[in-house]
Amino acid sequence: MRKYALEIAIGFVPVLLVFLFVIGINVLPVLFLAVIGAAVFYTARGKGKLTAFSSGKNRSEVADSSFTFDQIGGQERAKQELVEALDFLVKRDQIAKLGIRPLKGILLAGPPGTGKTLLAKAAAQYTDSVYVAASGSEFVEMYVGVGAGRIRDLFKEARTKAKKAGKESAVIFIDEIEVIGGKRDGGQHREYDQTLNQLLTEMDGIHANESPRILLIAATNRKEMLDSALLRPGRFDRHIGVELPDKKGRLHILNIHASNKPMDDEVKMERIADQTYSFSGAQLESVMNEAAIYAMRVNDPVITEQHLIMAIDKVLLGETTDRETSIEERERVALHELGHAIMAELMRPGSVSQVALTPRGGTLGYVRHQPQQDQYLYTTPFLHSQIMIALGGAAAEEMFYGDRSTGSRGDFEQAMNIVKTLVESGLTSLGIVDSSMMTPQKWADISREILDELMAKTKNLLEEQRNVFQSSLQTLIKEESIDGESFRSMLKLYSAA
Repeated sequence: MRKYALEIAIGFVPVLLVFLFVIGINVLPVLFLAVIGAAVFYTARGKGKLTAFSSGKNRSEVADSSFTFDQIGGQERAKQELVEALDFLVKRDQIAKLGIRPLKGILLAGPPGTGKTLLAKAAAQYTDSVYVAASGSEFVEMYVGVGAGRIRDLFKEARTKAKKAGKESAVIFIDEIEVIGGKRDGGQHREYDQTLNQLLTEMDGIHANESPRILLIAATNRKEMLDSALLRPGRFDRHIGVELPDKKGRLHILNIHASNKPMDDEVKMERIADQTYSFSGAQLESVMNEAAIYAMRVNDPVITEQHLIMAIDKVLLGETTDRETSIEERERVALHELGHAIMAELMRPGSVSQVALTPRGGTLGYVRHQPQQDQYLYTTPFLHSQIMIALGGAAAEEMFYGDRSTGSRGDFEQAMNIVKTLVESGLTSLGIVDSSMMTPQKWADISREILDELMAKTKNLLEEQRNVFQSSLQTLIKEESIDGESFRSMLKLYSAA
């Protein structure tokens, strides 16, 4: 009888409403209350947009993903740490003999685009687990209890799908965990605090002897925002840094994405890896894709190194634009970029990869630098040289025009950020200080002291290279771009003149 209750109700209610209307009874209030009641019932049952996806139909799942660790480049250390942690799921008999407690959670922390989501998918494949993914933003709503309900449904869904698929384990991946895992300030009535409390409870409920086993993998690029209760052992037991790849890692990633593309035999991936310093895995994939698009535009059968260089510029600065500049403005931009390039070669010989006047993104010209090697520690002289390179454009404009333009705005922002690094690292005349103790006036004083001194040094060095400006200006305006080797040849030739 219960099986046909819904069909009977659907047929009876319209007939009843028509009957009431015929005998003169106003049915609008009844309809209004019925709609509200249905909405509340629909939401409470967990089928509505405001509740958790208890049905699992809207959840991203890769139950039989073929994505493996071999398809992830540039993260050898992170992969090694993750595989070691996953072995607790794979080698159950061995860890039981040693009395090892299986891990409950693994936190992947690092910049965007470094492959955290890919690592989670590969983890599910490695452990032969059901993979269930969600984003932190899915759990936060203005309605009290909705987020906590979604957390409960997420863990329930993972267990249910693992049993249905005959799997012994399930991997739950939560991206942007900082949305629900942020530090609590004592306001226990806030919705996302209740959501975090529920997540902590669910993680405490993961036991070594349960089946299927649940492993929670979360990703964030703002680890410092997470609550300490979430980070302690017994919840997120392993914290794995997923950092930007070094040169070797970049080369590995580039080769992975070049494997399905027709590459010219003259392309040297080592040079491309050199020129993509600080690129993430996602940016490197985009470089290879954009290079293929450039090849398609001109009907080239293979991807050349020139296509790759253009793709690097596009990923860094955006697509070329059709901005038309006046002769005077074009000359000012050329002098500005030459100022950057000359200072770069004086501070770090061999670092300039290209000087260009091509409008791209929000810039009218640019200098692309090529670091000699990956660097992680910076000294005071190095940071001062970085500031002088940033100030080179404005200094060149002052040399030839007596004033600056708005084109130096981004350079000054870069210089100020380096000053902030100097202060917070105790590398200024202030000594070791806490940045929170710095007043706006103190920041202004120390910034003026450092920038005025370095601007004076920059002008003096550029004045000695006035011949280089005057001799290379027309070449840059005519050719629109000068590669690094040609620029160094010009610098050597005109400096000796």
